[in-house]
Amino acid sequence: MKNTAGAGNLSLALPTPCFTDPMPTSAQVLGKFAAELAFADIPTAVVERAKDCIIDTVGVATFGAQFPWSRLVANYARRYGSGGPCSILGVAGSRVHAPYAALANGVFAHAYEQDSVRDPGVGAHPGATLVPAVLAACEETGADGKTAIAAFVAGCEVMFRIAAATHHSPEKLGFHAPGLTGCYGAAVAAGRVLGLNAGALANAIGIAGSLSSGLLAFTKSKSGAMVKRLHLGRASESGILAARLAAEGYTGPETILEGKFGFLEAYCRERDCDPKLLTGELGKNWEVMRICLKRYACHINAHTPVQSLRELMSEHGFGSADVAKIVIEGSDRLLTHHNITEPGDIMQAQYSVPFCVALALFRDPDDPKSFDAGALDDPAIRAACRSVELRAQEGRSPRSTRIIVRLKDGREVARDSDTFKGMPRSPLNRAELRRKFTLLTAGADAKGSAALFERLERLDTEPRFLPA
Repeated sequence: MKNTAGAGNLSLALPTPCFTDPMPTSAQVLGKFAAELAFADIPTAVVERAKDCIIDTVGVATFGAQFPWSRLVANYARRYGSGGPCSILGVAGSRVHAPYAALANGVFAHAYEQDSVRDPGVGAHPGATLVPAVLAACEETGADGKTAIAAFVAGCEVMFRIAAATHHSPEKLGFHAPGLTGCYGAAVAAGRVLGLNAGALANAIGIAGSLSSGLLAFTKSKSGAMVKRLHLGRASESGILAARLAAEGYTGPETILEGKFGFLEAYCRERDCDPKLLTGELGKNWEVMRICLKRYACHINAHTPVQSLRELMSEHGFGSADVAKIVIEGSDRLLTHHNITEPGDIMQAQYSVPFCVALALFRDPDDPKSFDAGALDDPAIRAACRSVELRAQEGRSPRSTRIIVRLKDGREVARDSDTFKGMPRSPLNRAELRRKFTLLTAGADAKGSAALFERLERLDTEPRFLPA
């Protein structure tokens, strides 16, 4: 594969690949793959899936700009990063330097629990961590749409493999996985736009390892849940930092992933990981095809029971007033992470499976505005939330649930499902994605929203990621 990365004006000579060891490290293998990945080498289906994720992310970030936690970060970015060439989505007229744009847009994209994830889940959010880094690097360098897509794909292939290798075990120790894995993907994606060679990209991965961060304390605390949004913005910002430092000749440990005191050893309990997954089937098995787009503004593990409940309501003709109790059987993760019956703020409510299911009894979960402060303060929704019981069932995956609805008239209806709309095996089509994008971005400018969607649909032919 030839290197067709976007050009970057680098002042120092870049480190050249030096794979004298008969067994190069995973960081070196991943760096070489990313550097040599040409747009022409990417299958059409992968390109289209990447565009779906990019479209989705621009939409959710634009919508996410309105929230208080987003405005605080935007104010910070404008105060300290003004004068740069990069956009803050949803904030008209704001131009800042690349790290600040990546930070703000990453927070915006994760601001309302609508950004994309991987399925099966391993703690990786491609939209909120990769797209802001790619956008910032493209606006900084003037790179075209093909470069943006290739960079996104390279970053996603690396990030998803690193995340899969962890077996999602860092979260058993209290780490918030997207803040850990996102740095690596963002570093590779940004570095790919900058035109880094294999050696420099391996260094960017090595640097990113020391920038990984994020704790799950927000799931157990009654305060401070805003910080969850920050984890993904920081990952994207860290990717810009790692790539730019690597471009200047800064080095990071080649053994950062599988080596002594490296990522897997430090973050995976009792070595609950598989280093072979770090580089397995690169360029053959495209991880991008595992991207899952959300329909609802809530944690991905709530999507199956929410969709199942809405289907049962439609099929059996009952409403919120008819329900006596709801029981949800699922993986132990539902109980350890999502059994929040008294959420203290909107973030905790969106993270709570009982609350999301209760909300779906009263409101349309397809509309992101349903998950607002009014829902959090609604006595009927709060009471219904307390009536939802979660039960762990051995052998269930996090996406697999059985929902049992007990009605006041004595009937009991149930649905067992491990699939929801948006998963790789049941993806949103472009019409469904357009509907979501329009709900998120139209506001007072429906015409502008439609034009932006169409530009992003043909990103592979565009001279720029977003218009100047």
